[in-house]
Amino acid sequence: MEMDLPSAIANAQKEHFHADWFLKCIHWLLSLAILVIFSSIGSVYSLINSYNRRSLIIQTISFVYSIIDSIWGYRDYFGHENKMCHGTGIFLIFFYLTVLIIGFYNSKINNSNKVISVTYKVLSCLIVLCGVIRLSAGVVSMLEFCYDDHTGQCNAHGIMGMSFIVYGVLLSVVLVVPWLRVNKGKYSQEMYDSTVIMVWGVINTFTEHRPWEPWSHGDYQHTSMGIIFWAAGLLGMFLSINRKRNFMPALTMILTGYAMSGHVQELIISTKVHAFFGYVLMFGGLARIVEISFLLDDKDESIDGEIRSFQYLTPFALILSGILFMGANEEQMQLVVNLGADHSSYILTITSAAMILQLWILALLRFYLKLTETSKTNNSAYDDINTLDHSDGQSQFELDNFSV
Repeated sequence: MEMDLPSAIANAQKEHFHADWFLKCIHWLLSLAILVIFSSIGSVYSLINSYNRRSLIIQTISFVYSIIDSIWGYRDYFGHENKMCHGTGIFLIFFYLTVLIIGFYNSKINNSNKVISVTYKVLSCLIVLCGVIRLSAGVVSMLEFCYDDHTGQCNAHGIMGMSFIVYGVLLSVVLVVPWLRVNKGKYSQEMYDSTVIMVWGVINTFTEHRPWEPWSHGDYQHTSMGIIFWAAGLLGMFLSINRKRNFMPALTMILTGYAMSGHVQELIISTKVHAFFGYVLMFGGLARIVEISFLLDDKDESIDGEIRSFQYLTPFALILSGILFMGANEEQMQLVVNLGADHSSYILTITSAAMILQLWILALLRFYLKLTETSKTNNSAYDDINTLDHSDGQSQFELDNFSV
């Protein structure tokens, strides 16, 4: 029996749907490899002056790919280009171009201008963050999320979740890099943390509720979170005077986790994911208090001089909670329900992603320390040779502009 015309059209559309989905997945994975993984290696190279040339090569390759990526773009199943992907793609092209211009100029002047050198390093690290945003836009386009009324809610989850991840990354850097782990600055770590928390709280207090609309249950929840943030931040700043360590940033994590653990959602699975997010955040705050109170001496080093495995818990908890919160938006929770999965399966998958991300961050930090050690060794060897006497009275090596 021959298939009728409507059925044939439906089957053709279904085959096109699967082929289009396969190509989008390949495109996304390729973007992950080049715009995030490859670019993050280039960012590490950029932090050491003697490896700037390698970082520029990697950034040039990524820049060329970003142009191709923007031209290709992500297209949803209705045939029109997703505006967010197009916008982030164009922004990434100009951002890469800016970094390359500054990087080539910095290389030309041999890192002699500290402002240019520091600017290049900072922008090189921000490239990775831009790549992550680009990939997030790809997911939004592939799954057709965050359109219309869902846009604000997705943005809130994305921004807040990314903030937790960035905080976890910063704590990992401070923990692993020795010259940052030993606090010799004017202020303690908690002074910086409390200041950011205070500013964030002020912004949330006055932006979570529209004055011309009646107060809702969600408005009370989000505004109260903003109030506790700036109140805790101010107290933390006061307790940080004279480079004192204190518990307020960690206590803020615990209070935030407590509030989110009881944040009831429309879907049961969403309520459970939010609850687990809260538990993880509370655990991370408790681990931070234990670390500051019992594992660090007066010089902010571990008592035995080594990093204990317990100290990795807080950065990991922040990264995990950030990914959980980013993945707890309304439409993503509905997708999990439609797939027939439960909250435990989804949480385990998210936790696996957080572990891989933490692994990659720690690997990059170890790579940075190794490059720094190698660069210093090479410089020391060159300096020793440069001081040797030669029969012609001339030095065989010119290293006046060479710096780590």
